[in-house]
Amino acid sequence: MRNSEITTRWYTQFWAWVIIAMLASSVVLGVFLIVMGNRYADALVADNYYDVGKGINKSLKRENLAKRLSVYAKVTLDEYNGTADIELRGNSHPAQLTLNLISPTQPERDRKVLLNPVEGQSGLYRGEMQDMVKGRRFVEIIGREGQEDWRLFDEFVLEDRRAIELQP
Repeated sequence: MRNSEITTRWYTQFWAWVIIAMLASSVVLGVFLIVMGNRYADALVADNYYDVGKGINKSLKRENLAKRLSVYAKVTLDEYNGTADIELRGNSHPAQLTLNLISPTQPERDRKVLLNPVEGQSGLYRGEMQDMVKGRRFVEIIGREGQEDWRLFDEFVLEDRRAIELQP
């Protein structure tokens, strides 16, 4: 006696379509991820590591100059007046200071404030802020002494009218 086998076409089988659906969804998801990766590239990734390395050396040189000049700064952000005040002490009295408030993860939230000396008050610099900055930030102060820049840098949680102190 012969075993009779029932054969059917492949496209009528349920499991064949399950496997095809898994493969097709993998291709669709892969294309979607490639498109999203290209459209919304991560701004935190550096394209040129050599330039980043040179920038680190430059930062160290500026921080060492701040140490040699014994520069010390007290920063106060005033939300009500929309101002940033820096009380600067040490052996440097630049014509202008640059205050950078850098968000660790969101470059669009970075702020740059130019501060000028306040007349009649030695060592006090004031600048206008575009908007109030709160939360965790890298605070960077850059000043110029002679032909070289110096830099103070640290990380803080910023609050309205709470003074923060930076030192080399």
